[in-house]
Amino acid sequence: MTEAPLLTAPFYADLALGPEGGEAFWLTTEDRLRIRAGVWPVGAKGTVLLFPGRTEYVEKYGLAAADLQARGYATVAIDWRGQGLADRLLPDRMLGHVVQFQDYQLDVQAVLALVRRLELPEPLYLLSHSMGGAIALRSLMRGLPVKAASFSAPMWGIAMAAWMRPFAQPMAQISGWFGQSHRLAPSTSDKSYVAEADFGGNVLTTDPDMWRYMKRQVVERPELALAGPSMGWLQTALAECRDMSLAPAPDCPALTALGTAEKVVDLAPVHLRMAGWRGGRLEMFTGAEHEIPMETPERRQRFFDLTAELFDANR
Repeated sequence: MTEAPLLTAPFYADLALGPEGGEAFWLTTEDRLRIRAGVWPVGAKGTVLLFPGRTEYVEKYGLAAADLQARGYATVAIDWRGQGLADRLLPDRMLGHVVQFQDYQLDVQAVLALVRRLELPEPLYLLSHSMGGAIALRSLMRGLPVKAASFSAPMWGIAMAAWMRPFAQPMAQISGWFGQSHRLAPSTSDKSYVAEADFGGNVLTTDPDMWRYMKRQVVERPELALAGPSMGWLQTALAECRDMSLAPAPDCPALTALGTAEKVVDLAPVHLRMAGWRGGRLEMFTGAEHEIPMETPERRQRFFDLTAELFDANR
């Protein structure tokens, strides 16, 4: 049976600022959703599967793809279902939503099929950020065929006020019982954080140039932007973090980078997970905020150097 031709998707190279030759493709998942993958195909040492965080999209990782290519690696990034240019799952397209967190694994399978079809360089490696780190950990537990994995501020728990923590999961579950899973989660916004916030006091990066890079993308292309999560997303994300915390670490060499100024993900599950990960290593970045791949030049260089060293050592 002849495969259907690959369909080229929109790709904003002028905003991504990635290596030459980048392009994007539409992919169809097993449950018939349309997602988007961005490919920077040049890399003699192998290909990095790049799993972005919640609200993120292919173009945001153009500079990361350039950093990886400079170290010998091709990159494939993904627009998860419900964000970027992938199919949005609610009538209000600004709300981040997924039916079940493990549905993201269908997106992973679609990207793996693209990697095979394009015959991208092997072996494969994994780089993930925030929510992408939760998807990545589940993928590794399911046997994702990569040689090593690098995590930036993985979402193995969600930061929230201490008083809210005991009520978050029951409240999210009750919202589902009453058909309110599509509602905006409490204490979150119906606007894009990067589009609306000022650099001063932001919780993502301490670097003004990287802040301008991110803001320009969602201001010039608002169709890429996403606001707060739905109650349904919150319920299934909390359940996924809880379930994975009970499982042993996968048998995969791993590096996790965490900023000392981190305010978005829960720190305790990250420290606990890495303390018990045989072949795992935790690196702290003094003064860094949530998005270490979008931090100051010195921090970014350190992160990508450590990532490349891990990948180079596992060929």
